[in-house]
Amino acid sequence: MNLHGLVRGAITTVNPDIPAQMMVSTGQYTTDAAGHRTPSYSTQDVTLQLQPLSYTDLMKVDGLNLQGVIKSAYVNGNFEGVNRPNQKGGDYLLIPSKNEKWLITQPLEEWPDWCKFVVTLQVNT
Repeated sequence: MNLHGLVRGAITTVNPDIPAQMMVSTGQYTTDAAGHRTPSYSTQDVTLQLQPLSYTDLMKVDGLNLQGVIKSAYVNGNFEGVNRPNQKGGDYLLIPSKNEKWLITQPLEEWPDWCKFVVTLQVNT
């Protein structure tokens, strides 16, 4: 049962959903002539909620030495953050309407229908 889906309507009246794209690392990369690697991603359209980190979220990520702009992101779907045994990680959330790129830094909750991540705003180059 997707309990988050039940309350999502009430949440979106205060904080509207944001259309975004989840860039999931494929684990593959291309190498240019200079030896620089460029990772490849599969892209999926998602809707998300960006919210400030709660006190308990801050306690969970204490010690990760995160700097910059960090928030929590609620995303419909089943995605993972860093999963070293399965060689997964380095995924991003793109918000085209704001020209923002967020790195998924730490998964906080993973459910079959939705997930919650700590995300860190990346500098566009």
